[in-house]
Amino acid sequence: MFEAVKEFLRTLSGEEGARGFGRDGNDDPRVAAAALLHHVAEADGVVSGPERARLKRMLAEAYGLSDTEAAAVTAAGEKADAEAVDLYHFTSVLLRRLSAEERLAFVQLLWRVAYVDGGVHELEDNIVWRVCELLGVSTRDRMIAKRSAEDRLRERSEGA
Repeated sequence: MFEAVKEFLRTLSGEEGARGFGRDGNDDPRVAAAALLHHVAEADGVVSGPERARLKRMLAEAYGLSDTEAAAVTAAGEKADAEAVDLYHFTSVLLRRLSAEERLAFVQLLWRVAYVDGGVHELEDNIVWRVCELLGVSTRDRMIAKRSAEDRLRERSEGA
């Protein structure tokens, strides 16, 4: 019992050896990005096969990952998201590690995940809005990124 309390205190203090995203020095922006992308995909209650595949493919493209690496980062992101109590830790990692342009590119990825199933659920929209606020992405840029994702979806639909 005493060991469990000590572990809990180490986790709160961020002491080395604590477990979980960010507590063990694992502030990998790829995992933070994967967690947020998964959170958006899951917002409507279901992460479909196409959403999961698109998320993994986008991470591979954005970070130059092999299929195996993308699968590992996606799994780590899902696990981190499941253990998280808020979005702040993930966004704070991205805020520290990404430039303004890279954060905007990430917001475009969020919208692309939201549009995978053909439309944006109001909860997905709300999560993207909250993430943008935490990342310091303006409302104007958020809406431009949303329109870009809509246009991309429309082009795919017309080309199919």
